[in-house]
Amino acid sequence: MKKPGLRSGGRKRASRLLRFIRTVVVHTPIVQMMFLLVFLWLVFSAAFYLAESKIEQTSIESYGDALYWSVAAFSTAGIADTPKSDIAQLVGAIWIVVGSVLFFGTIVATVTAYFMRPMQRPAKRIVDTIEYNLEQLDDLSIEELDLLKDTVDTLITHVEELKERRAK
Repeated sequence: MKKPGLRSGGRKRASRLLRFIRTVVVHTPIVQMMFLLVFLWLVFSAAFYLAESKIEQTSIESYGDALYWSVAAFSTAGIADTPKSDIAQLVGAIWIVVGSVLFFGTIVATVTAYFMRPMQRPAKRIVDTIEYNLEQLDDLSIEELDLLKDTVDTLITHVEELKERRAK
């Protein structure tokens, strides 16, 4: 017999996973970087194929072979054949560097953006601004201090109203 909470636990995990994926897609550069990576992969593969297509005894006989070579080469799997032409070697070398930097840079940028996101929330910025301004109190004029007092009074009133609404 199944436990009654088992299904809702699975839904909660799925909901958290979907929320995580949505956050990553919306608030990090992963989508843009992946589009750029795929675009450059297609372009470099085409250039590689064009450079190797005129060479005899090459293993790159089609654009599909060039696409496969490009993935094998930048993934450092060690299974990519060595290009025969100098131009193809240059294109391949540039692709390996650019593709690797872009791929691993995307991972680092995504993880960094995801974990830095809570520090960029508006509430955090507001608190930081208030803390900074409190450190500058000695430099404020009487008019500025009066404005600050009015603002703080409004803030306190707003907080009290929120507490009352939540208590109901």
